[in-house]
Amino acid sequence: MTTTLPYSGRIRAGRSGGPGRAAKGRDRGRDRGQVALEYLGFLPLLLLVAMGALQLGLAAYAANQAGTAARAGARTAASYDAHGDPRSTARSAVSGWLGDGGFRYSQRGGRDITATVQVKVPSVVPGLDGWWAKRSATMPRE
Repeated sequence: MTTTLPYSGRIRAGRSGGPGRAAKGRDRGRDRGQVALEYLGFLPLLLLVAMGALQLGLAAYAANQAGTAARAGARTAASYDAHGDPRSTARSAVSGWLGDGGFRYSQRGGRDITATVQVKVPSVVPGLDGWWAKRSATMPRE
């Protein structure tokens, strides 16, 4: 005897031990661990996306630090009252761990001073070395 379950469309075998019972017991062991294997297959993609997001965050932070350093260097170079070297002022405006990887400073101008700072972006993803965040700032000379 077979019964159709409401709302599911599935057929359940009765007590007679129809074809549904034999297939159910035989295939039960084949599905064990399937979710774990699917997760392991998806894990590298998940890690790659996470590392890419981390790399993007580091690039944004390096660009922000380069902009801050460029403004500090241009402000020091444009001011007559400022004490210190514009390059060292710009270098001190960058986080220590970020500036140790690479820091470049250049300055030009006559009436207006333009300072350009480049900070090397640390790499988390293998093969993405050599990125530099470059920002410039212009300040009028006093």
